[in-house]
Amino acid sequence: MSKASGFRPQILSFIILFVVSFATYSQEIPTDEAVISSGEALFKANCTQCHQVHKKVIGPALKGVTDRLETGYLLNWIRNSQKVIQGGDEYAVALYEEYNQVAMPSYPFSDDQILSLLAYVKAESANEPVQAAQPGAAAGGEVAAAGGDSIPSGYLTAILVVLVVVLLLILVVLVLIVSVLQRYLKEKKDLVEEDKEILDQKFDLLKLLKSDAVAGVVIFFFTAILLKTLIDGAFTIGVQQGYQPTQPIAFSHELHAGQYEIDCNYCHTGVRKAKSANIPSPNICMNCHSAIQNVGGEAGVSSEIAKIYAAVDYDPNTGQYGPDKKPIEWVRIHNLPDLAYFNHSQHVEVGGLECQTCHGPIEEMEVVYQYAPLTMGWCINCHRETEVNSKGNEYYSKLIELHEEHSKEPMVVEDIGGLECAKCHY
Repeated sequence: MSKASGFRPQILSFIILFVVSFATYSQEIPTDEAVISSGEALFKANCTQCHQVHKKVIGPALKGVTDRLETGYLLNWIRNSQKVIQGGDEYAVALYEEYNQVAMPSYPFSDDQILSLLAYVKAESANEPVQAAQPGAAAGGEVAAAGGDSIPSGYLTAILVVLVVVLLLILVVLVLIVSVLQRYLKEKKDLVEEDKEILDQKFDLLKLLKSDAVAGVVIFFFTAILLKTLIDGAFTIGVQQGYQPTQPIAFSHELHAGQYEIDCNYCHTGVRKAKSANIPSPNICMNCHSAIQNVGGEAGVSSEIAKIYAAVDYDPNTGQYGPDKKPIEWVRIHNLPDLAYFNHSQHVEVGGLECQTCHGPIEEMEVVYQYAPLTMGWCINCHRETEVNSKGNEYYSKLIELHEEHSKEPMVVEDIGGLECAKCHY
């Protein structure tokens, strides 16, 4: 074999390595809206607990990262950041040290998934940051009106007061008219004796109060008010709208879901795949709070975060877990009677409903309260008004076709059996 031929395998390997590397690092970030939307969903499900585009959270702000770093570098970093750090990359090591050696999880994403993530970050980088809504704007006194289009109780009270005032004015006018008529008739000289006796009659209040007619009216109104009170009380049994218990740990949804925009599904992991949304276990809290030990400039470990450490028997000084673990006794807020069936995945994953539809502006609540009445009537009204989310779901194609043959109105949940008793009672 000649000397030149001995170099061929090495040259060929170099060319292959160069082509692969160039292909990896030269991948263009997509600009398709569907890809960006897919990347947004992926980002909110996996990244928002540590990153935002326009500001620092646990990790750095990601604005402009696609311009600062090569696409191939970002692919490797997102897939396994620790491998890049252990390889001695100066930028990766410096970033790791700057953020207190908080390890970024490795994600088994495909190249297309990572590119969709980067597409979303790039598109979001070009947008102005959205100002967060002021917390508590829809809380407090507006809770009572959350059940639908019913008239608020304050308006009903005002209407009743106005009606009473109008009735009193009418009564005063009638008294004046009677008084004028009596004076006019008394001045007439051709009145018969019977008419004069009627005009000379004096009003006897005591006799009126003792009459059967007044007694009947009083009994009627007393009975009506008593029955209304009993009926209203019966309709409120089990209704806990506005219920706001004190929790064992002061967890703020306004901070986590509002300010830091952590997706609800990150903590309530069952909401898309199970009947119950489930209360997060402490290990989910520790994904962040093993690194974040205080808030608001407190020295040392914050008192509320210390309660999480106590539950999982974690020593923040050594980073070790002990055997003495105990559950956090969260107080359940939203309760349905045992006879009612509700499936979170059916409403959130299939129906495409947002958490705020039932739970209200949860991202603005410092302390969570029951926003909606969660009554049978409230659910039925929702099924009568909510259009079926059929986009991208071929299961509904034939139903929509049949519905459009008989109606020009959109197909709502009622049209697909949403008011059948067995849907919710089994």
